[in-house]
Amino acid sequence: MSTPTSRSLFAGPGGRSYAVPFALVSSLFLLWGFCNGMIDVMDKHFQDELHLTLAQSAWVQFAHYLGYFLMALPAGWLASRIGYKGGIVAGLLMVAVGGFWFIPAAYIAEFWAFLLGVCLIASGLTFLETVANPYTTVLGPKDLGATRINLAQSCNGVGWILGPIAGRFFFYSTDAEGKSTGAETLWIPYVAVAIVVLILAVVFSRANLPDIVAEETTPADNESAHGAASKPSSATTLLFWFNLVVLSASIGMIAAAIATVRSLDEQLALKVFGVTTALVLAGSTAVLLPRRQALAQSGLWGRPHFSAATLAQFFYVAAQSGIFAYFINYITSQAPVAISNQTAALLASVAFGCFLGGRVIGAAVLRKLRAHTLLGLYGLLNAFMCLLVVLGLGWVSFIAVFASYFFMSIMFPTIFALGIHGLGTHAKRASAFIVMAIMGGAIVPKLMGSVGDHHGMARAFIVPLVCFLFVAAYGYAWARLRGETTPAPAAS
Repeated sequence: MSTPTSRSLFAGPGGRSYAVPFALVSSLFLLWGFCNGMIDVMDKHFQDELHLTLAQSAWVQFAHYLGYFLMALPAGWLASRIGYKGGIVAGLLMVAVGGFWFIPAAYIAEFWAFLLGVCLIASGLTFLETVANPYTTVLGPKDLGATRINLAQSCNGVGWILGPIAGRFFFYSTDAEGKSTGAETLWIPYVAVAIVVLILAVVFSRANLPDIVAEETTPADNESAHGAASKPSSATTLLFWFNLVVLSASIGMIAAAIATVRSLDEQLALKVFGVTTALVLAGSTAVLLPRRQALAQSGLWGRPHFSAATLAQFFYVAAQSGIFAYFINYITSQAPVAISNQTAALLASVAFGCFLGGRVIGAAVLRKLRAHTLLGLYGLLNAFMCLLVVLGLGWVSFIAVFASYFFMSIMFPTIFALGIHGLGTHAKRASAFIVMAIMGGAIVPKLMGSVGDHHGMARAFIVPLVCFLFVAAYGYAWARLRGETTPAPAAS
């Protein structure tokens, strides 16, 4: 009998190989890594150009992740009807629209115009992530799904290295007199992205991508066809309502953004956020409470390992986006030596190199260790790295920031693979919810920026520290949530 390490990652039925479809889809990971990498050096540019506080500049991250939140469910719905290929082409065309929007945005030269472009591109990327992430898990043996998604996400790491380099060149450019010209050249890399994705759209429209449906599995002790017992467990019910709180907070954040899109009044934003979140939570509770048992027994929300994955992804992306967004702020303000914005942007590429190294090494380690165990370990290690930063230990803290990139590397794809494991035909819809959950990247950086404004950038790392502890808890609890003693993605 073949072992996980000796079998091909891309072996299909009847000796068929899925290596070519996997390579094509992996190119999409590089694309959104590049776009995300540019986003993460844009915050500091707007802080300097528009004299924004850390919390105000976090609206860039908000606009980015808002696109994911708004389009995740439509993307999942569309992918279920037109297949993986159709979802990919639709996403690429939407990214192109967002990229070309930066041309008029440069002439409008107002913060909201750039935020709209960021949101449009993210909306297109949502289609790609909603489709490509689950697709990589079915392009070969099912127990190697976590390894494949981490390998594909390594391409994402390459894009994240290149993104800050492009951002450094175009966002922080200067003229002969040393005056910043970033506002005039910011549109160039985005238009280049738009042209590239149009070419990719043509390639994918002609490519042969099999539309594979994963096998649905349920734990042996489950009583229903959907893996839910006749009476929902306390964990199932608790996780469902925890997700509802997170959803209410996300809608509250959207309302705050709409109310303050021109003024950037942080006090008004906080009030609108609080009131809207409370109203949405109260209203949705009144509507859903009578149906709580039926919802908890549904094909998706009756699976605790899935509903907990949406929360883990929310907190992971919250931590990731906060660290990525304020990396340059931390380096320029807390490093033991003076470092300029341009040098800090270059160091961001070095940090993403650590991220890429973690992805490559993680994909290899996942062939030996259980995915959920490694996720739990890396969550604890990253919480410790953040603690070192909070303590302000000079070079030790400086190095800890780079180490955090390494340990973050496997988290997104591993949470994704664990969350959709065994969902079969529900996988595309589950994928949409997990992608939607990365709205955490829009909410928590605001909190991290506020802490940084009042207490310094080092102490702001207490926010991702707490988030990583939740990720670690999910990793170690996954087998119990799944209802198995030997989970399937183990020897990935």
